[in-house]
Amino acid sequence: MLGEPRTVNVRLVAAAAGAAAVAFVAALAALLPGVAFWDTAELQTVGPLLGTAHPTGYPTWVILGWLVSVVLQPFGEPAFRMNVFNAACLAVSAGLAVVLVRWLTGRTWLALATGIVLALTPIAWSIGTHADVHGLHLTLSVLLLVLLVDWDAQERAADGPRSGADRRIVAAAAVFGLALGNHNLVLLAVPGIALFVFAVAPRILRRRRLVVTCLAALLVSLVVVELELPLRAGLLPAPLVYGHPQTWDGFWSIVLAQQFQGSLIAPFSDLATKAATLVQLAWDQLGPLAGLVPFGFIATALSRPRYALLTGPTFAITCWFAASYDNADIGRYYLVPGLIALTWVAILVGVLVDALERTFLPGRLDRHGDRKGLPIVGFLAAAIVLAPTLAALPSRYALVDERGDHAAEDWLDRILDERLTGPNAVIVSWWSYSTPLWYAQHIEGRRPDIRVIDDRTRIDEHLGEIADVIDANLGRRPVIVIQVDPKVLAGLAERYQLSLLPIAGPQPVYRVDAFLADGPR
Repeated sequence: MLGEPRTVNVRLVAAAAGAAAVAFVAALAALLPGVAFWDTAELQTVGPLLGTAHPTGYPTWVILGWLVSVVLQPFGEPAFRMNVFNAACLAVSAGLAVVLVRWLTGRTWLALATGIVLALTPIAWSIGTHADVHGLHLTLSVLLLVLLVDWDAQERAADGPRSGADRRIVAAAAVFGLALGNHNLVLLAVPGIALFVFAVAPRILRRRRLVVTCLAALLVSLVVVELELPLRAGLLPAPLVYGHPQTWDGFWSIVLAQQFQGSLIAPFSDLATKAATLVQLAWDQLGPLAGLVPFGFIATALSRPRYALLTGPTFAITCWFAASYDNADIGRYYLVPGLIALTWVAILVGVLVDALERTFLPGRLDRHGDRKGLPIVGFLAAAIVLAPTLAALPSRYALVDERGDHAAEDWLDRILDERLTGPNAVIVSWWSYSTPLWYAQHIEGRRPDIRVIDDRTRIDEHLGEIADVIDANLGRRPVIVIQVDPKVLAGLAERYQLSLLPIAGPQPVYRVDAFLADGPR
């Protein structure tokens, strides 16, 4: 528990390994078999190529993805390896969650149940089935919590030199740098971390050497991964690079995600509706356990106040931010709040079991650090925590199962068929459909004669509007159009003669045959 020295024991290692195994098997059982659309295909491409993804570039994920791709080379195509990478991230997250909850509650069975519940929540389980930077974000976030909680315990246990405690906080700073290089969402944890640090060590600013070392560890880890962006765009160019991060302005445009500024919409309006949506989301993810989350926070604030300071602001700020951020699939942003909520519930259950054991059987800590009470009580408490997840398992599996998803592969086979699209075609695409095309070209080496041009390409290469691209190529090369905005398609239909191609997929694919009679020539 908090304030006690941490020891590694066989029981804890076995529990963490067990939760990790359950998570990994569950992810593999629902794993996407190959390439996909959207950001998934981009990551499946830039990982093996050590390229640059869309803002914020996600260099930590890209570097680790490249290493995983090399190590797993005998085990399938690159897209599959990147999917397995996320399955591994889910497994590590579940194992670390077991360690965290065990240290917070002193109960291994409860910790094991919490780790399994985390892995089998729909959001986390789904993330573990395909390439996605949020899987690594969850892993680094729970590792950061583990290190900070351990630092707290080491600080309180130290009655002499604090070298052991200092190593924990320095390691936490380095992990924060890696997490920031993976996703800017970790910045939302800064207020909670600051409150926690000053609660644990109020005079830490007087320990200048430690503060400087922590800042250096953070900056070094961040700089090391961020250098991947300019290096792979300039000195050691990768085949696929987003934007121009080799330039000063281009680098900051990617790292600060300037193109997504303005996506935070009316953050202080309609709070009641946002709260109701959050409650429904919590129920969808945790089932009946969702009703325990507020009581879990109260129990945490009373029994583990420093941990409440660490996690409470992070939970609130992240939920508020996600509820107001309008860009793509924001459900993934609730991964860390879900983790935090589960730790609160575990602390609540642990407090209740402690109360029962104090009433009916005064307990002590055994040699493993577990409560030496009635083992059946701890086991039943863990079973109660796990029960809603087990009951919902079939429906959740049906929701996250991607084993049979070959839509992107089939779509690629059709659109890359030269008989349909023609040789040397220009495909004026939209982001979600450009990404699998890049995978086909850069990873599989298919149809190098095709040129894929989307909104990003038009900006980077100063190609003008969609109509400018079509006008520059029509009559010289086959022009294929994939767009999702009905207004854009309507405008193109007024200007060009379009033919719908027999390519099944989420969006219609058109061939531009000619200008209309009143259009430019």
